[in-house]
Amino acid sequence: MNSFIKAKINAASSLLSNSTNSEQSDSPMRVRISLKLLLVVFTIVVIFTTFSYWTNCGTIITSTEKQWHINEPCSKQSVKKSEPSSADFFRLEENEVDEDLPDGEQHINLRSELRALEEIECSINDEYSVSCRQDNGEVYVPFSFLHKYFEVYGKIVKHGGVDKFDWQHSYSKVYFPKQKYDPSSVFLWFENYNVEVRDRVKCISGGEGVPVSTQWDTRGHFYPIQIAQFGLSHFSKNLTEPPPTTVFLEDGETTTHSKWLHSQHSGTSLRKVFDTVAGSHVLEFKTKGADKEILSIDEGIEEVTLSCDLMLIANASLTVILHSPGDHTLYRIHYIMSDVLLSLVDSEVYYGIGTTAQWKTLTRDLVIDLNKGLPSVQNKRKIAKPRNLRVHSIVLSGFGRIDNISLSSTAHMAHFFAAANWLVNHQDKNGGWPNMVTRKLSNGMLELAPGWYSAMAQGQAMSLLTRAFRVTGDLHYLEAALHAIKLFSIRSEHRGILTTFLGKYVWYEEYPTIPSSYVLNGFIYSLFGLYDVQQSGNHQLCHEAGKLFQNGLVSLKKMLPLFDTGSGSVYDLRHYSLGIAPNLARWDYHSTHINQLLFLSTIHNDPLLKSVSDRWTGYMKGKKAPHN
Repeated sequence: MNSFIKAKINAASSLLSNSTNSEQSDSPMRVRISLKLLLVVFTIVVIFTTFSYWTNCGTIITSTEKQWHINEPCSKQSVKKSEPSSADFFRLEENEVDEDLPDGEQHINLRSELRALEEIECSINDEYSVSCRQDNGEVYVPFSFLHKYFEVYGKIVKHGGVDKFDWQHSYSKVYFPKQKYDPSSVFLWFENYNVEVRDRVKCISGGEGVPVSTQWDTRGHFYPIQIAQFGLSHFSKNLTEPPPTTVFLEDGETTTHSKWLHSQHSGTSLRKVFDTVAGSHVLEFKTKGADKEILSIDEGIEEVTLSCDLMLIANASLTVILHSPGDHTLYRIHYIMSDVLLSLVDSEVYYGIGTTAQWKTLTRDLVIDLNKGLPSVQNKRKIAKPRNLRVHSIVLSGFGRIDNISLSSTAHMAHFFAAANWLVNHQDKNGGWPNMVTRKLSNGMLELAPGWYSAMAQGQAMSLLTRAFRVTGDLHYLEAALHAIKLFSIRSEHRGILTTFLGKYVWYEEYPTIPSSYVLNGFIYSLFGLYDVQQSGNHQLCHEAGKLFQNGLVSLKKMLPLFDTGSGSVYDLRHYSLGIAPNLARWDYHSTHINQLLFLSTIHNDPLLKSVSDRWTGYMKGKKAPHN
């Protein structure tokens, strides 16, 4: 309180004292006059006190305000306040730490720095402007701009009930090996992959049971790399996930957890017969017109992967009806005698499973089939969440036979063997799996005509086939893996996959272009395939695979520095081959490079592999190589 205020209060006290003395000696009239005077003086004091505080607004700071450095503008000032948002105003440098706060509460200082900030124009390289905010010389730049400019990532998350901004320099993940790489066990980190849900997978083929890719051709084609990854991921999941739960519905002898709803019309029948090919009793169904044989599934069964042995003989089909409990919508998936890959008619999905009347094992993830066949972007119908879908019934029509109907939570090994069998059945005389699409790189500067081979496809196919051999002992799988080695000795110019760098270091090409492209991740995948074959036996070709593996290791260690940018890695060396700008690896490819080196170091102990993987991991946290 200033001296002016104190003087006024003293004056009021003096008057009050005088008036009190007067009361004791003067008349009642004088008392009333003195009270009026006192009231007037008191009013004046209040007015002056209020005015004094108002003129000194902002100079009196409480201890709490001092602690948080808050200086709110006076009410008489016209200050345009901005709403703080996720894109704006977190101080990104480290705040001074208050030692009295627990570790989990230090971020409160950060939030308390938010206040009304002044708008300022940020000129970016004299090319364009961004609206920023400033406060006491500190400039705050919107995170939406930082995200695009520096390719950093962030979002607001809840942490202990409090909003927190999670800033990440990269968006991908490094998978550290839990044990030494084993050719008979999980393939690298592929238990984390779910190939069939990828956007570039059109569907799972009804006839082959493997993915159909839309990469480079939207009509769909069989892409060997994608098929091998599909099989390897399911093989790995089978080893890392809990065993599947299976509900058996019908085996030709017994019906459980379901019941048949028979048509009463003449000419329609469902009977048990002995099938000489199957070697057991099966169900034979015959229907006419709109008549159906329906297997109604008990409620409460949550498994949605269908498996059955099926032979469609004439105008036959198997239909699965899905529903969501509490939802009256029914979804129909038809498996029909046709070579049509996938079609959609009146919101009903159709998969062709071939026209040959022979036994085949049908294994279908019904949720995947529904979502690939009935994408919500093409239909107004909203598909129920996968976890809510249940099998309502199975409908048979036409003439055919069926056996061993079951529903399971997963069918990883069935998918694995579908991929392995596709590789055995589609390997050509050169030991490869040709890609029947045109592949253009570097805006058409490099082009591969249909029929090209890939070292990555060869390597991952060998990794899958050797695992199939180890599980079954079936020599067909090993023979296919050994045959795949042939292309590693044929140069790219002669439709092989072999090239050299500077005429000295061998390189196995994912894309065998002329001139060479030297893709890093595809090359390393091919090394794992060669190693898996080497470890599969004492065959002469197993030893040949070992030599190819060792030659590749020498090249990798000599050429790794060429892929290091000081802040990331490059996808390939096309900048060397074509004299153009480097093809920087996206973070998911950069992390793949790291993962590959980490797993490779478990079977080849060289300090170089570890030092490079450590340095490249640091790049994902924003670290960079030092300047000169």
